[in-house]
Amino acid sequence: MENLNAILAPGMLVRHPDCAEWGVGQVQSNIAGRITVNFPDAGKMVIDGAHVALELVHDA
Repeated sequence: MENLNAILAPGMLVRHPDCAEWGVGQVQSNIAGRITVNFPDAGKMVIDGAHVALELVHDA
C-alpha cells in the first residue's frame, strides 16, 4: 500500500476507500507514510499509508 500512497503530494484529491461519507479530500502533506488529508465532511485526518491505500480522484 505504501507504494500507491507514495505518489500523493499536497494539493492532490483523494478518497478514503472505507469512509466514502467523508467526501473528496485534499492532501495537505505526505511525510514518512503519514498522509494528512483535509476532508470536507470529516475535517483534517492523518492516515497511516501502511494500512490504508487512498484512492486518487481525477475529476471532482
